[in-house]
Amino acid sequence: MEHDEARHRMRNALNQVHQWPSLYMFKFILEPDEHRLNAVLAIFPPEAEVLRKYSQAGKYLGITVKEVMMSAEEVMARYDLVAGIEGVIVL
Repeated sequence: MEHDEARHRMRNALNQVHQWPSLYMFKFILEPDEHRLNAVLAIFPPEAEVLRKYSQAGKYLGITVKEVMMSAEEVMARYDLVAGIEGVIVL
């Protein structure tokens, strides 16, 4: 039940801030690991803009993905897929 309420709030917030279609910016943090990175990148199409930034010590990798999304539901579906990858923090 709590999960459903959180999804409803997120959907409402996305719809208040964006007019669809809209360029959306996803952000993730992970320890630099080729398998995890490839798993995240496989969720997005090749035309999505991907920016990578390592932490100062190189222990973590921040990933920003910019993609035109068609709806709040599409954004949430992407987050759900990335959330299923162990070791990836969704921001």
